[in-house]
Amino acid sequence: MAKLDGKVAIITGAAAGLGKGIATVYAKYGAKMCLIDIDKEVVNTAKQLQEKFQTEIISYVGSVANKEQMQEAAKITIEKFGKINIACCNAGVCRLAPFEQMSDEIRDFHIDVNIKGVWNTCQAVIPYMLKNGGGSIVIASSVTGDIVADAGEAAYAMTKSALVGLTKSLAVEYASRNIRVNCSQLGYARTPMVEKMAIESNPDDPESAINDIAKGVPMNRLAKPTEVGELFAFLGSDESSYLTGSQIVIDGGSTLPETMSIGTN
Repeated sequence: MAKLDGKVAIITGAAAGLGKGIATVYAKYGAKMCLIDIDKEVVNTAKQLQEKFQTEIISYVGSVANKEQMQEAAKITIEKFGKINIACCNAGVCRLAPFEQMSDEIRDFHIDVNIKGVWNTCQAVIPYMLKNGGGSIVIASSVTGDIVADAGEAAYAMTKSALVGLTKSLAVEYASRNIRVNCSQLGYARTPMVEKMAIESNPDDPESAINDIAKGVPMNRLAKPTEVGELFAFLGSDESSYLTGSQIVIDGGSTLPETMSIGTN
């Protein structure tokens, strides 16, 4: 039996990148899903994965920043599958800008998607999880903000570090009611968001920016979205039944080196 057989999951930001990688792994392990994204491509992603893995998948085009839309997505998931066991709060955004030039609009965009989006998703699914006797929530935080940061990431770092606090608070509040809440802290994966950040960092040669990221990772590469998906699958499954409030770094060791020039290597 696959580890997610019989489980129903909601995955946000699932049209492409990390969300698609997470959904691919969940489909491989037999989960039924509602894939959510503001991008209409999520409809095609759901169809592709359903055909490939022969599991039931529906899609919803909507914004995590819109509370009513997230409530509607949860409702149609219940109507289709009867329960929600897992919520993967993956949707997120990152826009780089010097702090003194960063507009309120860019700041609020990060807050609306990265913080309010997770908040809205959790509030939409938790009542159903409570009725069903429990569940698992996996929140996509980051090493950025809580552990490290780069110039121009003030809004992103602020919002991603806030998710660590939300994870811990929800984990404590719902532990006695069998809802576990954990967060991933990802370094860099090869995704459309990272490719956009590379363009913002080096418009003339974005690929060199990505290569330079890899040079700073002891494993000498960025993560594959499906590798992140494997962590999300573990945290969503019963295999992690005694884990809650955890921050799990998945970064290829990028936050480990003290320097890039001292040592025997």
